[in-house]
Amino acid sequence: MTDAPSRPEGLSAYIVVTVAYWAFMLTDGALRMLVLLHFHGLGFSPVQLAYLFVLYEIAGMVTNLGAGWIAARFGLTSTLFAGLGLQVLALLALALLDPNWAIGLSVTYVMAVQGASGVAKDLAKMSSKSAVKLLAPAKAGGLFRWVALLTGSKNMVKGVGFLLGASLLATFGFVPAVLGMAAILAIILVAAQTAMPPGLPKGRKGAKFSEVFSKSSNVNWLSLARVFLFGARDVWFVVGIPIYFYAVLSDGSEQGNRAAFFLIGSFMALWTILYGAVQTAAPKLLRATERSEAYLISGARHWAWGLSVVPAFLTLMAFAFPHPQPWLTAILITGLLLFGAIFAVNSSLHSYLILTFTRTERVTMDVGFYYMANAAGRLLGTVLSGLTFQIGGLVMMLGTATVMISFSAIAVSFLKPPSKPGRDLART
Repeated sequence: MTDAPSRPEGLSAYIVVTVAYWAFMLTDGALRMLVLLHFHGLGFSPVQLAYLFVLYEIAGMVTNLGAGWIAARFGLTSTLFAGLGLQVLALLALALLDPNWAIGLSVTYVMAVQGASGVAKDLAKMSSKSAVKLLAPAKAGGLFRWVALLTGSKNMVKGVGFLLGASLLATFGFVPAVLGMAAILAIILVAAQTAMPPGLPKGRKGAKFSEVFSKSSNVNWLSLARVFLFGARDVWFVVGIPIYFYAVLSDGSEQGNRAAFFLIGSFMALWTILYGAVQTAAPKLLRATERSEAYLISGARHWAWGLSVVPAFLTLMAFAFPHPQPWLTAILITGLLLFGAIFAVNSSLHSYLILTFTRTERVTMDVGFYYMANAAGRLLGTVLSGLTFQIGGLVMMLGTATVMISFSAIAVSFLKPPSKPGRDLART
């Protein structure tokens, strides 16, 4: 991708991109909770619930593989707006779901709609993250601060979306909730199209699909590390923990179910908001402007090993005390919040390193490939979340997360500093 003749005013374009991404992720978080809790209430098993999100993650993998090329060919704004528009259509389609359908038909339909939502999410994500590389100021620390702010604030908004989805389900029901979100997102889409300043790259006709696959060993190893990092999160986050908390918190009555929905949504929201807040603070926490690239590459490995300690401890606790108890639930909640804080530092380092490893003309290609790996990790974690919880409960689920984080740390150990030693990590 070549730079546009007139580069947009960085801050104004960054604001529009960020707000559009916020709106999308608010609906994405809310939709995940709506689908999970609504279909659990209809009697779906953990494995069936995992199936509902499988196509979402598969679609994300395929989309990220091709979205980098699409953006290079047609421009970043086209993929950003296409993602927002497709999410509106997915929400409208989900409102057509008939509760009288057979379970098999319902699962198939929701999987298909979730697949469309997965395409939409990763079109929007790839566009937003790539835009930061082009818009961020070149001064020391500029890129790390801007990418950390976009990623961290996005996750805080998604956390609010978890709470919003659970609250809307308990208050208004499934169909009114998704219709309301579709209407709001459509308004945001029109506003973003109107407010976006000109100047972002329009694409280049000569972009080849084969360019999607990176020849950079750093990009490839970091992408592999991303697979295991996000697989380790989603193996407990997607199905297992929400269903475990539902079993602990609900007494089976309608009132009890609503209270459980709200509490589960609150925990998921708190976890994601904390995750986003730590991501936003990561440049200061890591003192990025004072550290070399080699130092922070090494730090990424150390933070990964540190993260593995948390699920390892929780696995031992779940093994030693297999029956749910209030104090054990309190330890589990505390441990998972700690996991979120350390996970955020790992994720923030990864998100920054991918932008430093790629060249400007390849940014959409490498970012797309990297987020394809991200989606692959989420897919792996989603499948294992329902499967491990149903087979081995908390012990198997959390133990699997521990192993996957260890693999992520090993992959990071193969990253190499740039050829120009001493280049500041926070410079573009």
